[in-house]
Amino acid sequence: MPEEQNAMTFGVNPWLIAISVMLATFMEVLDTAIASVALPYIAGSLSASNDEATWVLTSYLVANAAILPASNWFSLRFGRKRFLLTCVVIFTASSVLVGAAPSLAIMLLARIVQGAGGGALQPLSQSILLESFPPAKRGAAMALFAFGVVVAPVIGPTLGGWLTDSYSWRWAFYINVPVGTLAFFMISRFVHDPPFIKNAKAGPFDNLGFGLLVVWVGCLQILLDKGQEDGWMGAIWLRWLLFFFVVGFILFMVRSFRAKHPLVNLRSLGDRNFAVGCTLIFLFGISLYSLVTVLPLFYQELLGYTAFTAGLAVFPRGIGSILGMPAIAFLGSRFDPRLLLTFGFFVYGITALDFGNVTLAIGPWTLTWPIVITGFALSFVFVPITTVSYGTLPREDIGNASGIFNLLRNVGGSIGISLAQTLLTRRQDAHQNDIENYVPQSGAQFQDRMGAIQGYLGHQTNPANAHGAAQGQLYQQLGGQALLWAFVDVFRWLALICFFNVGVVWLFRKVKPGKPAAGAH
Repeated sequence: MPEEQNAMTFGVNPWLIAISVMLATFMEVLDTAIASVALPYIAGSLSASNDEATWVLTSYLVANAAILPASNWFSLRFGRKRFLLTCVVIFTASSVLVGAAPSLAIMLLARIVQGAGGGALQPLSQSILLESFPPAKRGAAMALFAFGVVVAPVIGPTLGGWLTDSYSWRWAFYINVPVGTLAFFMISRFVHDPPFIKNAKAGPFDNLGFGLLVVWVGCLQILLDKGQEDGWMGAIWLRWLLFFFVVGFILFMVRSFRAKHPLVNLRSLGDRNFAVGCTLIFLFGISLYSLVTVLPLFYQELLGYTAFTAGLAVFPRGIGSILGMPAIAFLGSRFDPRLLLTFGFFVYGITALDFGNVTLAIGPWTLTWPIVITGFALSFVFVPITTVSYGTLPREDIGNASGIFNLLRNVGGSIGISLAQTLLTRRQDAHQNDIENYVPQSGAQFQDRMGAIQGYLGHQTNPANAHGAAQGQLYQQLGGQALLWAFVDVFRWLALICFFNVGVVWLFRKVKPGKPAAGAH
């Protein structure tokens, strides 16, 4: 076993390999989070509306998701190291083009190229990492990899807000250049293709499968991004989009199972642990990305924080994740991964419930400890779920499986963000109606409050304008309270998903800590 592992790494210290591929992943995930913060500034600079600016994210995500499952074929066809280096170059160079874009159209074109370059970085990095370490040390290696996937979305809003406020939104993309350069140097120096990659013969490219993948992924992403804005199924074009998504997805599934050389080999889902892991990572993507999106919105929309200060408020999650890395690295090879996952999801759910106790009177540090704890809990989810999902797969299947695994996490994240935003809007309207029915304008409680505010404003401004100003202030308070309760609903909804995940965890077949299960080699 040591001789086989040494042949896989060509005598290179596997931790150098881990750092090399983690840099590429960190750069890609960080860029996604930074871009979301800079959207309003991009819209203003390029004379675009906020709705048009959201295509900066959508175009990237569609290209990214389309390449994710195809990364294994490109690795077998061109060599994994060569393909990974090419992706790093494409991503870094297109980052410069995005930052220098003089118009929205050119920026969207550059973002599509950037998304295509970034799509393969996560699955390639993950498969290289898993193959470079023996099973007993994969937990510790994945703890380092988790730094790039879990901490980057937390650092992103803070760094993006600071760069945008202090310099320009363009520097939110230029920042990729030094990271990409370092990643390119380390990968070229320390990463090598294992024998089964060098000797592999890729089948013909599945053009039909790739086309169907682009269709259903693209339709789904646009549907999720624009559905709430256009009333979901109330718009005819969204109904057609849903139709093409369903047809494209069904045909893609049929093609992937029946073709001799499919772009994505879904037969890997026949492995029980991998199938359960894909289900769990999909649900994990919903809960993780929802909370990452909702918390900064809570600080910005209800408490009036700027993008930078909201990023600072949620930054302690990164501290929690960093604290959790050594713990999971130590415990991962000593305890049943199912126990660690249960702990992670349960604690994450409890803290999400605690977020449901927020009020409009909270201070900037009220939620600091719950936010730190969520970061700590994430470490106990991401690392074990990855090691146990791949633990029963043959090494040759890891590349294909990694593309499927990461695609489902990203799709889950997109669905989670869309559901959270939709739920916020719909529940705010529902709560506002409830408050209006419970406290009618003709009631004594409303009239007393109205009179108090009107009397106060009459002393501060023109008495003739006091009545209208008082109505406006009461309506603003009503909307704020309704939005607060909508956030509470979302937090509790996320907690329920986490508690449901605890049950899904125990569908995993037991894998002895630190050792591969039967069938893995």
